[in-house]
Amino acid sequence: MRVGFLDPARKELAGAIAYYNQESEGLGYRFAVEVRRALSRILQYPHAWPLISVRTRRCRTSGFPYGVLYQIREDVLLIVAVMHLHRHPDCWKSRLRSE
Repeated sequence: MRVGFLDPARKELAGAIAYYNQESEGLGYRFAVEVRRALSRILQYPHAWPLISVRTRRCRTSGFPYGVLYQIREDVLLIVAVMHLHRHPDCWKSRLRSE
């Protein structure tokens, strides 16, 4: 299964990495590693995380208040959001309306 990102999700990830690097040198790198670990867990067990909508699941990161929101679409794991969990829980839904 290959991994694809919606553009807003890719921008969220890049923004969070930049933010954490500004806060402390190397922290953005550690965040990126944790997101990569979450993606590995998702790829290994794609149905293991709870559904937050009919098609969307959320895998929480360890050590950071973020979740990776994704959908399984045929042979693609589509990353819908890399979202700070203190944001409004439905802010990602509008991204899928144009799909």
